[in-house]
Amino acid sequence: MPQGQPTVVPDDGLTTRQRRNRPLVFVHTGIGKGKSTAAFGLALRAWNQGWPVGVFQFVKSAKWKVGEENALRVLGDSDQGGSVDWHKMGEGWSWIQRAPAEGEQTNEDKAREGWEQVKRDLAAETYKLYVLDEFAYPMHWGWIDTDEVIEVLRNRPGTQHVVITGRNAPQKLVDFADLVTDMSKVKHPMDTGQKGQRGIEW
Repeated sequence: MPQGQPTVVPDDGLTTRQRRNRPLVFVHTGIGKGKSTAAFGLALRAWNQGWPVGVFQFVKSAKWKVGEENALRVLGDSDQGGSVDWHKMGEGWSWIQRAPAEGEQTNEDKAREGWEQVKRDLAAETYKLYVLDEFAYPMHWGWIDTDEVIEVLRNRPGTQHVVITGRNAPQKLVDFADLVTDMSKVKHPMDTGQKGQRGIEW
């Protein structure tokens, strides 16, 4: 396996092993394609290590069937690696026992509801890896308080890794995170009028 060498060794009193195993917060942001795809790649690695994985899809419609969802659900049920739980805001979240009446919940309400469940799961150490897909949007829109998110993540127990995707990640979150990737767009087929296609976009 490739072994990266850190350019700085902080004087934090940790051993190399302790520092290596420190839980991380990832942010995948920017206008380029691949933010969620990269996060689901991390989920595959986590599954392979036997870690329980929780995916929380904010914003995206329940009608949007991403290929990674089916693949990770099958893998999670295979008993070959870790478990995988997949929750969608567009379906009203999987822990809600009843469907809200027409107009009862706004998308803002649903986003807050999802964040409350993430907080409960972090407190209970339910998962080893959390994929908060498109979670940057509710913070950018002011639905979820960025300062609260940072405080919760800073104080999360155990060794839980969290990856947050979405355009326009708040600067405070970017400053706080351990690993930030900004997906910049150089070219995209949509620039020349080509819409998304099976196997590439979903």
